[in-house]
Amino acid sequence: MHLMNIPLHQLARVLADPTRASMLMMLMDARVLTAGELALQSNVSPQAASAHLAQLVKGGLLQVEKRGRNRYFKLSGSQVAEFIEAMTRVCVFPEATGRATQLPALKFARTCYDHLAGRLSVEIADKMIANGVLILSGTEFPPTSKSAAFLDSIGIDLKALRTRRRPVARCCLDWSERRPHVAGALGAALLSKFEELKWIALTRGSRAVRVTILGRTEFGRLFGLQL
Repeated sequence: MHLMNIPLHQLARVLADPTRASMLMMLMDARVLTAGELALQSNVSPQAASAHLAQLVKGGLLQVEKRGRNRYFKLSGSQVAEFIEAMTRVCVFPEATGRATQLPALKFARTCYDHLAGRLSVEIADKMIANGVLILSGTEFPPTSKSAAFLDSIGIDLKALRTRRRPVARCCLDWSERRPHVAGALGAALLSKFEELKWIALTRGSRAVRVTILGRTEFGRLFGLQL
């Protein structure tokens, strides 16, 4: 079942349970987790976790894949992640209430499915606009004549991004900053490249992203950021 085909009242019932909402947040960094891992992190029994996961799959929010004796769960797609991120702009999801000590780190930098979010990501978008690499236009960041050379300098091929079946650079309103960061194919490419270059490090068991010592230097050089 596709998310957009679910009546609003049914979707609300699926999201109304804090355990199910928490499970969705655990998968917001595009991880694939087993039912057992989700049960352990949610502090519920395997039987209860299975019942919750069945509701999320039935609601079209999660997909399940069987690998041997294990079942692995993931978000149904980027549209689900975008929906959840949008919801966090107007309400508090379990990640915030259950992991209050992580809030400063999450607000600074975190993964939003397959792209970077938080203050770091918003400041990167601002600098790219200020430097003429991107333009803010409605719900998108259209590339400019400067985009290809700039992205090539860090190993991202703009031409290849244009061939993908998704927007090149889409605006995603950041729930903590209330300003847009870069999503779409470019957002995913930037997150992947920053991790590959070891400018950032992902945090195990959390969506929080840490900037490395090298990253502080390189983000300062490339974007003029003082981190």
